[in-house]
Amino acid sequence: MSDPSSGVEENQWWKEAIVYQVYPRSFQDSTGNGAGDLNGITNRLDHIKELGANVIWICPFYKSPLSDYGYDISDYYTVSEAFGTNEDLYNLIAQAKARGIKILLDLVINHSSDEHAWFQEALKDPRSKYRDYYYFKQGINGQPPNNWRSFFGGPAWEAVPNEDNMFYLHAFGKKMPDLNWENKELMEEIYTMINWWLAKDIAGFRIDAIMNIKKTMLEGNVEPDGDDGLVAINKYIVNQPGIKDLLRDLKDNTFAKHDIMTIAEAAVPDDELQDFVGPNGLFNMCFDFRAADIDIPASGEWHLPTDWTVNQLRDIFLNVQTSVQKVGWGATYLENHDQNRSISKYFRRNQGDVSDVTKKLLGTIFLGFRGTPVIYQGEEIGMENIKLSSIDEYEDINTHSQYKAGIAAGIDPKKVFDMVSYRSRDNSRTPMQWDASQNAGFTTTKPWLPVNPNYTTINVAEAIKNMKSVYYHYQTLVGLRTSQKYKKVLVYGKTVPKYNHLDNIVAYERVFGNQRIMVLANFQNKTVELDSSGLEGEILSNNYDDVSRAGNKISISPYQALVIDIPHSTGQ
Repeated sequence: MSDPSSGVEENQWWKEAIVYQVYPRSFQDSTGNGAGDLNGITNRLDHIKELGANVIWICPFYKSPLSDYGYDISDYYTVSEAFGTNEDLYNLIAQAKARGIKILLDLVINHSSDEHAWFQEALKDPRSKYRDYYYFKQGINGQPPNNWRSFFGGPAWEAVPNEDNMFYLHAFGKKMPDLNWENKELMEEIYTMINWWLAKDIAGFRIDAIMNIKKTMLEGNVEPDGDDGLVAINKYIVNQPGIKDLLRDLKDNTFAKHDIMTIAEAAVPDDELQDFVGPNGLFNMCFDFRAADIDIPASGEWHLPTDWTVNQLRDIFLNVQTSVQKVGWGATYLENHDQNRSISKYFRRNQGDVSDVTKKLLGTIFLGFRGTPVIYQGEEIGMENIKLSSIDEYEDINTHSQYKAGIAAGIDPKKVFDMVSYRSRDNSRTPMQWDASQNAGFTTTKPWLPVNPNYTTINVAEAIKNMKSVYYHYQTLVGLRTSQKYKKVLVYGKTVPKYNHLDNIVAYERVFGNQRIMVLANFQNKTVELDSSGLEGEILSNNYDDVSRAGNKISISPYQALVIDIPHSTGQ
């Protein structure tokens, strides 16, 4: 097989894309009701275009009771009135297309809402065909069929109303019952829906929780892994034997018929990457979670933070890069709607070092990587975590579940609150900060979630006025990836780790033919002096005003991050 990082035959539009993720409820309110909507996105398309993005991934806007803010869908074909109408969406697609921007939808097919017509019919009549669209099982003496813990905490089984000893499965919230992918009729319904959307001139899908669709059912309880008497559901429903057959059928009946982008929310083991994201893979690319979740344990318990190091973070970043490039393609990111803000995550223990310099450092590392970059709304202006005063102010269902779990574990309530508020998904869901006017220009009324008080200084309008802002740094890095001179090397070039023998240095080259681009980041609050051999060349990006060179030495300032065009004649 040809090297997927270099062959011209491997070039694809979705590899060259710059994706901008929008969480619609928090992006722009166009109606004055305090929540964002589709017309709000349309009104802000020029901001996304000016940044340099050419694909927008929009989180769910379908009809939903919003128990998990859209990831609990009650009608796959209809835009929720909270976000507008189907016509508003079609207008957004057309207006984006006129600006050279494609639209990527969120596809949520591991589960539906409990208010979906299928589930309602299943509840009404145990003999209905829709009962087999989900997982209904007899309990054990009135208790759940097993002791699985849902991803959101608590039992993964919920008692069926008005039926004795009957339960249904929900890997996430109890209002989000899991769909049964062993049911052929359900699969056909899903395929029909997907193809219906693909006929609407969309560019593809980000596919939610897709690694959970195959279950290895457990009868009875097993040894618990926590104080709650439950066991994590992961090992029984994530990447189970037989899942690739289901995913191949999904691709063949939908995605493969179109020239689209598919990004899977899928933690794929390195030895299976070929099957998932290789040239004939099940998806074009997938997200890797290891760097984003470096601050929490494998159990997912937010109140038990890990003691990670920069060296570990660097090794995760670069191991993912080198593993994926051997076989196919990946999607890269720092933030999304399920994470806290990256500057607050990676500098939690060094909050005094949070600045535009460190925000640019993170952006430099990220936007130099091989893979399709996904920039989350607000990341491009350096938005930070919000700290609310009590747990009652948080909207996120998982934040409340994690808080209850920490309290149940006997941990000091203040410590639990500090950790779950730091890790809350609401940190990335606070309203977009457009300007210094009331409510940050997001809405003219009380917003659905509080605006971060720092909006008066961290906002788009201020960023655009300051040529040294995080925004322009991102714009420069995106511009390099899309430029005629550097596109080949920064999109298709191999990632070659460098200086990994040095502590707290994140460095790598992107190599394509005779072109070499060095990305060098000093991830610590002290200066490092390096031999300048191999670091000579034009500086394409710098989060400082200059770089200090003396003789054959180069001094890299605290948290300095450079992108250097290495001349062909220079070698290490």
